[in-house]
Amino acid sequence: MKLYYATGACSLTPHIVSRESDLNIELIRVDTKSHLTEQGVDFYTINPKGSVPCLQLNDGQLLTEGPIICQYLADQANNSQLMPAAGTLARYRVMEWQNYITSELHKSFSPLFNPNAGAETKVLFAEQLKAKFAWLSSKLENTAYLTGDDFTAADAYLFVVTNWSKFVGLDLSHLSALQAFMQRVAARPAVQMALKAEGLIK
Repeated sequence: MKLYYATGACSLTPHIVSRESDLNIELIRVDTKSHLTEQGVDFYTINPKGSVPCLQLNDGQLLTEGPIICQYLADQANNSQLMPAAGTLARYRVMEWQNYITSELHKSFSPLFNPNAGAETKVLFAEQLKAKFAWLSSKLENTAYLTGDDFTAADAYLFVVTNWSKFVGLDLSHLSALQAFMQRVAARPAVQMALKAEGLIK
């Protein structure tokens, strides 16, 4: 399988999941500005959506959208910790968090990365994000991860999205439970390998 990714983008989530699952994935970097792969191929000819992550299966079919790719990868590896068994409430809890992160956090960062977004717009979204992260931090005060003691695909997603805060000047340092969560996830060997592979740490 091939995972098309951009350094530090949301595609880092399935990258982490693949390493947590010990799956053999070929990584192909995409320049999100030029939309060229590292081999110089027009990414739109591979994924007409033009977005990462994109997973190319061994038979050539494509899967897009991060949470879905993560579910697929965990299922392929029979990793019921990352993604509990289908039909169980535990799985729906992980999916519930994935959906929340997608709709309430991930998309709210877009204006902060957009150089054409006005100052008032950026302030509005930053304040909304601060409130949402404060609520999230309160949920992590008495638990190691979002759904309990086990690290799941939703935790990988939260780690990646929260990490963007330092690139847009969003100060979350006062949220102690969230910061403890970030340190726990960052210390995981698979996460370390993914971060190093993308050149985010040495």
